[in-house]
Amino acid sequence: MKVSIIGAGGLVGSCAGFALQCGGVVREIALLDVNADAAAGQALDLLHGAPSTADQVITSGGYEHIPDSDVICITAGLRRKPDESRLDLINRNVDLFLSILDGIRQAGYRRDAIVHVVSNPVDILTYLAASRLDLPPQQVIGLGTQLDTIRFRALIAQQMRVSPTQMSALILGEHGDSMVPIWSSATIAGLPLDKYPGWSPNLANELFTRTKGSGAEVIKKKGGAGFAVGIAIRDVIESIALDQQRILPVSTVQAGCYGIRDVALSVPTVVGRGGAIARHELELWPKEAQGLRNSGNVLRQTLQTVLQRIGR
Repeated sequence: MKVSIIGAGGLVGSCAGFALQCGGVVREIALLDVNADAAAGQALDLLHGAPSTADQVITSGGYEHIPDSDVICITAGLRRKPDESRLDLINRNVDLFLSILDGIRQAGYRRDAIVHVVSNPVDILTYLAASRLDLPPQQVIGLGTQLDTIRFRALIAQQMRVSPTQMSALILGEHGDSMVPIWSSATIAGLPLDKYPGWSPNLANELFTRTKGSGAEVIKKKGGAGFAVGIAIRDVIESIALDQQRILPVSTVQAGCYGIRDVALSVPTVVGRGGAIARHELELWPKEAQGLRNSGNVLRQTLQTVLQRIGR
């Protein structure tokens, strides 16, 4: 499988490339960036580590890599400021993103290619990609709340002093301020989290608040998130490459799940070689389902503003 990463000269794209290299699943990783030297430098750095990771082809370049790519991963975009919401990025990032989509269209792409959107605001841009590219909607997948979910699990596991890999919890909805924590199904090693010693509603609120602010916290402390988002991207791409059909909280254009339509956000989604193969409308607590619908309404208002702005 060949994965092309657009925006790979930057922090997120290069971390995604490194995570995929360490995973050793994909056969070829192509790093694309408007700064050709930066992409070439990142590719050379990865190449130097190849003897200790996996037998892969590591290349760099431009849109000439798109036509034979199985997965096109878009990470390019302007960074969020510490006091800026992801949705505030919209006026600064939409034009750039549309120019990237135009480049992909002009280059040509495989009919079975999967487009994986990472750039923020990811839910809005996922919708735009699905509407602008001549691909079935299930083949356009935003990273969505997969990153929020692994952050959420990591922070809970740290607080409860348990193995992170035994922590199971989800965040759904918007990758942003209206995201929804799904406490109803949270477990540690299969045991209900709310029955675990030391757990309390106050602790739940504290950990969710920290999760929601984690992106801004990382940006403030080190300038931008990279490692965890690279791992989250790998989770999605390897599920596609191996046709694992894992259930992941990724963003796709909804067509009725939880009563939500015509907006992209994250719900439990089966991800495999065909993209977003299915969505599961699992039972939630009433307040969680209401929060998810509210998240859809928040995103829809922003999306309508964007569509008016770009003349759609």
